[in-house]
Amino acid sequence: MLEGFKKHIENHFHFLKEKKLLIAISGGIDSVVLTHLCDKSGLNITMAHCNFNLRGKESDADESFVKQLADKLNLEVFVQHFDTEKYAKDEKRSMQMAARELRYNWFNELSEQLGFDYILTAHHADDNLETFLINFTRGTGIEGLTGIPEVNQKFVRPLLKFSSAQIHDFAEENQIAWRDDSSNASVKYLRNKLRHEVIPILKEINPSLLNSFENTLHNLQGASDIIDESINDFLSKTIENIDDTTVKFKISEFKKKAQPKAFLYETFKDFGFTAWDDILNLLDAETGKQVLSNTYRLIKNRDHLLLSEIEQDASENISISEEERTKETPFGTLVFSQVDAVLETSPEVIYVDQNLLKYPLTLRKKQEGDVFYPLGMKGKKKLSKYFKDEKMSLLDKENVWLLCSGDAIVWVVNKRADNRFKVTLNTSSILKIEIKN
Repeated sequence: MLEGFKKHIENHFHFLKEKKLLIAISGGIDSVVLTHLCDKSGLNITMAHCNFNLRGKESDADESFVKQLADKLNLEVFVQHFDTEKYAKDEKRSMQMAARELRYNWFNELSEQLGFDYILTAHHADDNLETFLINFTRGTGIEGLTGIPEVNQKFVRPLLKFSSAQIHDFAEENQIAWRDDSSNASVKYLRNKLRHEVIPILKEINPSLLNSFENTLHNLQGASDIIDESINDFLSKTIENIDDTTVKFKISEFKKKAQPKAFLYETFKDFGFTAWDDILNLLDAETGKQVLSNTYRLIKNRDHLLLSEIEQDASENISISEEERTKETPFGTLVFSQVDAVLETSPEVIYVDQNLLKYPLTLRKKQEGDVFYPLGMKGKKKLSKYFKDEKMSLLDKENVWLLCSGDAIVWVVNKRADNRFKVTLNTSSILKIEIKN
C-alpha cells in the first residue's frame, strides 16, 4: 500500500509536497495509518488530536497513545480538550454534530494561526460509501450522491481511493498499533448500522462493490458537472438584479422549463429550504406569498421571486436628540444641518421646519395603522396604501425606516417627506436632513 500511496500522491496530490501539513489524528486505525504513510513518504506533517471528553478514561488513553506515537515518529502534536456535551446543549446540536463542528473549527484556527497549508483527514473508500448511503436514505439531490470531495478548500483526503481492508492489512503487515473506539461498535448510530449490518450484505452480493461504487461516483460527478453548467447558464438569464439584501429572479424563466421544480431545487438548495412543493406553488401564488427556511425567505412579488436573508434580531427604535448633528443608522449616516434656503431635493434629502419638530426624534420601522401626509398631496394616506401604490415588495416594506416627531411621521426615509413639516414662507429655521452612505 505504501508504494500505491506514494504513487497516488505523486499523480493526484503533488501540491502537498514541500507544504506544511496538519494531520487530524484520533488514534484510530485510519488516521494512524495515514500518519505512518505520510511520514514514510517524506511529507512535512504535524499531528492534531481532539479529546472530546465523551468516553472518560478511554478518551484520555487515546490522547496518551497519540502523544506516544508523536514521540516515536519525532513529530510535533497539538492536543485540544473540549466540553462537547456543554457545546451540544448550548448550540442545540447532536453529540456527533457538536464534535464535528468543534473539530473542524479548531483545525481551521490552527491552520490560520500557525500557517498550515493543508489539513489531512483519513476518510477512505468505505467512509465514502457510508456517506453516500446516509444521504440516499435521508433524501438528497445529486450533490449528496457524488461522495466526499478529495479536496475541499484546505481539507485534503488522500486515502479516499483506498479501502478499509487495505488500511487494516497495511497496519497488520507493518505491526502498527492503533486504538479502537468502543462507540464504533454501537449500531445506535446510522453510520455504524450501515457499516456493520448493511454494507457487509452489499459486499456479499457484489464482492467488487467498492470498485463498482467508484465507477458510479465518477458517472454521478460527471452528471453533476453538466447540471452545474446548465444551472449557471440558466441563472445568467434568470437573475434580474442583485443588491445588498435581495436577489431578484424572473418567474417566467422557471415557467419555461419542462421541470420547473428541478430548476427551483438547484437554484435554492443551498439556502436551507425543504418545502419544495410550496416553492413550486409560489410561481402562481399571489404577490406577498412567501416560503421560509431557518435563515432565508423566498417571496413572490408580481413577476419575480425575491430571495433575502432573514434578519435574526428585531430592529430597535433609534432616538435622536436635538444636539446630534449626525446619527449612524442601519441604512447609512443621517446628517442634520441648519441652512438658509431649500436647494436640491431628492429621495435622500429633505428640508423641514425645525420649529415644528418635537425632540427627541425617533427612527423606527412601520407599525399597523401608520398614516402620514405625503408632501405635495392633500390629506392623509395610510402607509400601507402608499406602499401598495408604490408597488413595493414585502421585503421593501420591511426595510423601510420612518423618521418620527412624537407620533407623527416626518419622513418615510428615502421615499417621501410629510407635508406637515414642510418649509413655508413663515419658516424661520430650516433643517436639512440627508443620508450619506
